[in-house]
Amino acid sequence: MSWSDSLIRISTYEVDELQKRLKEVLDRQDAVEQAIDSLDLEAEEEKLRARVDPSVAWCHPDYVKAWKLRRARLDAQLAAVTLEAEGARDALAQAFEALKKVEHVAELARLQQAKAELRIENAALDEIALRDSHRARELKRRG
Repeated sequence: MSWSDSLIRISTYEVDELQKRLKEVLDRQDAVEQAIDSLDLEAEEEKLRARVDPSVAWCHPDYVKAWKLRRARLDAQLAAVTLEAEGARDALAQAFEALKKVEHVAELARLQQAKAELRIENAALDEIALRDSHRARELKRRG
């Protein structure tokens, strides 16, 4: 295995791991957003229940206070996970860029190696042709 294959494999692994991390963060972000939606829906249902049932209406202000606290906590979680998602996206973009650079350098090295091998092969063929030419001249001169 060449150095370029090793570097490409390492860079690809890093990209794959960062993609997994980003997916996990986005899944957490979706979960928090769903929790916010559920909480808001629950608040609407409680509001309607308080309008209809007077026995529930007297404790509705306490429910609203608790709802606000829960909503604030979820909003803070959403802000944190959103920042984490941005960081994960940036890290993934940088890792992908690094992978492309490694692949480009590896391709250039492969092309340079192929050119060097072709030069060596051409030099060997030229030497064979010169020997054959020299041998043919010697045979003509002797013969």
